[in-house]
Amino acid sequence: IPAHAQMKIPPEKLKDVESIIKIVELDGDRLVKEYSDEMERMLGSKMKSRLAESAEDADLYHEFNASLKFDYYNSMLINTVDEDGNYVELGGEFPLEENEHFNNLPVNTQQSDIQVPTNVYNKPYILNAIYNSEALNDIFLSNFQKDPTLTWQYFGSSTGFFRIYPIRWTPDSNGVAAFDCRNRNYIQAATSPKDIIIMVDISGSMKGLKMTIARHTINTILDTLGENDFVNIIAYTDYVRYVEPCFRGTLVQADLDNREHFKTLVEELHVKGEAKIKNAMKESFKILNEARASGQGSMCNQAIMLITDGAMEDFESIFEEFNWPERRVRVFTYLIGREMTFAQNTKWIACNNKYYTHISTLADVQENVMEYLHVLSRPMVINHDHDIIWTEAYMDTVLSHGILLGVVGSDVPLMEVMKLAPRYTLGAHGYAFLITNNGYILAHPDLRPLYKDGKKLRPKPNYNSVDLSEVEWEDTDELLRTAMVNGETGSISLSVRALVDKGKRPLYLINEYFYTNIDETPFLGVVLTKGHGKLAFMGNVSVEETYCETDIDPAHRKYNQLQAAIRYLLGKEPDLEDEVLLQQTLFDAVVTAPLEAYWTALMVEPGVETAFLGTRAGLMRITRYAGVETRVARFLSPSDKDNLFTIDHFPLWYRLAVENTPGTFYYYPVNDKKYVIATTAVTVSSEGKTAMAGIGLQMSLDLLEKRFWAIAKQCANVDGVCPLSCESVDLNCFLVDNNGFILLSKERSEVGRFFGEVDGSVMASLVKMGMFKVSLFDYQAMCRNSHHHASSARPLLSPFYSIAALMRWFFSNALAHKQKKVEPLLPCDTVYPGFMYDPSVREANSLIKCGRCQMFVVQQIPDSNLVVVVTQADCDCSRQYGPMLLEPEELKNASVKCNRMRSQKVRRRPQSCHAYHPKQENAKDCGGALALSVSSSLFSASLL
Repeated sequence: IPAHAQMKIPPEKLKDVESIIKIVELDGDRLVKEYSDEMERMLGSKMKSRLAESAEDADLYHEFNASLKFDYYNSMLINTVDEDGNYVELGGEFPLEENEHFNNLPVNTQQSDIQVPTNVYNKPYILNAIYNSEALNDIFLSNFQKDPTLTWQYFGSSTGFFRIYPIRWTPDSNGVAAFDCRNRNYIQAATSPKDIIIMVDISGSMKGLKMTIARHTINTILDTLGENDFVNIIAYTDYVRYVEPCFRGTLVQADLDNREHFKTLVEELHVKGEAKIKNAMKESFKILNEARASGQGSMCNQAIMLITDGAMEDFESIFEEFNWPERRVRVFTYLIGREMTFAQNTKWIACNNKYYTHISTLADVQENVMEYLHVLSRPMVINHDHDIIWTEAYMDTVLSHGILLGVVGSDVPLMEVMKLAPRYTLGAHGYAFLITNNGYILAHPDLRPLYKDGKKLRPKPNYNSVDLSEVEWEDTDELLRTAMVNGETGSISLSVRALVDKGKRPLYLINEYFYTNIDETPFLGVVLTKGHGKLAFMGNVSVEETYCETDIDPAHRKYNQLQAAIRYLLGKEPDLEDEVLLQQTLFDAVVTAPLEAYWTALMVEPGVETAFLGTRAGLMRITRYAGVETRVARFLSPSDKDNLFTIDHFPLWYRLAVENTPGTFYYYPVNDKKYVIATTAVTVSSEGKTAMAGIGLQMSLDLLEKRFWAIAKQCANVDGVCPLSCESVDLNCFLVDNNGFILLSKERSEVGRFFGEVDGSVMASLVKMGMFKVSLFDYQAMCRNSHHHASSARPLLSPFYSIAALMRWFFSNALAHKQKKVEPLLPCDTVYPGFMYDPSVREANSLIKCGRCQMFVVQQIPDSNLVVVVTQADCDCSRQYGPMLLEPEELKNASVKCNRMRSQKVRRRPQSCHAYHPKQENAKDCGGALALSVSSSLFSASLL
């Protein structure tokens, strides 16, 4: 296919600029140190927002008023008018403006507002807390003016109200303000890490409403846990049963994935038998004692949560053996139901070991569960400590008169943090990433926190507990993960299978990882691809990139990137620019300027629509050969985001080009099957170093078809008409790329499809002959699978299980609504195939034995990633060879999955632990409600 030859840049054009180009080799150790220092300064400034001190002062100087009343507006009704055009009651007029800093939502940056969930009542202590928190509004506003990289700022209360800046609050899909800030992971700010055993009574007396309340209580406790906590659930009757048999005898990390897994299992608990609490209590103490002795779990607070409707046994001997005299394991008892017949023994447990409460209705659950946090927070309160904790978020606590007042904070979008390590400096396949002390990813280009459920995008249940080893899965020995979690500084080299084009095209790379610690914050890693990935021109940058910092000064926010650059060049705004970045832009523009004249002078065929060049940093030069009215593609138009350079994105054509042999074009079809991209690498050398850029063209599929079929008619060394050509009805001809995707076929509908789907017999032979198959793994997949148990023990519990299951299936199908039930998508691990053609196989042919024999021929096209595949059209081997699909296959090995779920990977515990204080042990909480108040909030690191 000769059209691409016209786009090759003559060597003399490159020689002209080699003398003025400087190629630098990136120093990964220096880069990671510079980035970490900048991130440390940025994140450190967020910790000094004065919110904590202001909240303390407001509470200290506020005089409680039992009859306090004040006027207010309902923020969900503001700017709402009735039929007569009048503002509705509690509405009123408030100016709201869309602000790109807040995801283009309409906000008012002069005010904060209060959200109160429906289960929080209008009581004097709540009104007083809301009133004195008004002092934070001026601090919110001042913080935003000083540091515009801040987004949402807020104060959350254990009583349930939530003050957020700026004004913006909407109800949920049911029109209800159901959000309760106490159910968020940042409740950990009120306590240190903890090991929790939840014991739930499933004896016959717990049937009906009691079991419903018990389930809700368990779920509420789970909602108060985070990734620095550890948990297990034991259900007991006359025997001890682990809710998840895989977790027998151990504690598992209370990350989002495990918490949701427990919630699913709790729904399947059924009551039967008589409650025998002693064995379950012994088992719980043993788990906690073994965890402490072996250095597992949180190594901080330990507690047992007992959920029951009463206990007839006397178990003082158990506490004497396992928990006295230190009482280091706190026992919190939740008595379920209205009856109090066997409450005395249950109350004795808690009053001699920590806390007791009575829950008689579902409405009581939330408030009563939250009380345990006051008990666990007391050592922190007595020590008067303000802790900074990083889990999925940043947290900071404040105190009130010796009682924990709460935590305050602000969102810091991860995009703002990652801007400090721009990808243009790291190359097409280089990147920076952040992980937490638990090895979970905060930011990584391969993190996929959302999944598509029908037409909607939803967050995955485990979006914030994806481990580094599940993304960097080539690190099989977890050397990189271990070193980073241990806070080390260093580097490691790994051979990896990088995936592009939505995982369809694997690339073999050697990546060098550089990592270091960021004080009091997460851990940073930087990746550079070995070879050209570590070399860069001086002077390359994309006009699509952010090279002007318009967020620093509020007066600059009105400028777009082009306006800001012009003001900088005119000397009007010297502080707007990243000076080095802009210098590289201008230099690169000068070096590449002659190319446009060269391309314009070329005589190209109709159907060649665009010639383009892109540099490592994103500078692009484009020459159009067709007017907008005749072009079949929107390629490189402003709306074509996938093919443009942005601050965190290299387009597919560039990533493929720089990994291709210079001068060898890489062809691939585009999804709408109207045009084809051909791209290759262009190199420039200086002082023995060679750096790369990407160059290519975009042509219509019609042109490529026309040229290919014309060439396919020609026969070398044959006079006259070819005896056999692709026009023959006896032959099928395909143009297939190196990853097995069809670029051309007689059937336009087959373009873009994987060749194995069209002809599995030939594809199977090609795999044996040179197009080899590689296994790729996805540990962030979502599968429709109703069998969520990690253990296969359940089917063995009873010989009648299969009969019962069959009966349930029969009745559910006989009585179900006609609408088909769709199984929910759940997190899962999958393996799927990828294909790469071996370029050393230039020509091959074979015979497939299937009925009438299928013969095929494969011929590699020089200077391209393409092969021609010719097969017999009249030979159908589909009965013997099914289609070869790229569909993922779920990894369902129960023992492997169980081991992964219960394994405790290397992690760094938070530095502070407030587990015990002698003064605290004088207090016994045996009532139902406590005279304490907790509030919570955080600096949240946002993943969307």
